[in-house]
Amino acid sequence: QVQLVESGGGLVQAGDSLRLSCAASGRTLSVGWFRQAPGMEREFVAAITGSGDNTYADAVKGRFTISRDNAMNMVYLQMNSLKPEDTAVYYCAAGSTYSDLRRASRYNYWGQGTQVTVSS
Repeated sequence: QVQLVESGGGLVQAGDSLRLSCAASGRTLSVGWFRQAPGMEREFVAAITGSGDNTYADAVKGRFTISRDNAMNMVYLQMNSLKPEDTAVYYCAAGSTYSDLRRASRYNYWGQGTQVTVSS
């Protein structure tokens, strides 16, 4: 069982940056970030494998960067040039998969989420 705790969310203005952190209670393989806006389905944001390979949703490519510190069991999501449409609750998820990282069903463990609000 792996417990995940997200932090780093907040209220910012358009164009600002935030860094989200995901602390895991143990070793993780693939870790993904997902987000869910009010009235919307949860959507994929970014993912990283244990070896550091990463993938991004088109909506955030070039603005967000996912990274990890395996020694600290931490995964980060650096979010730059934030837009109002990035407003959502952001969740990190962990799983033992190396494929279909964009699919939420591939992850076994989820955090409680952290709110990101971007004002225009």
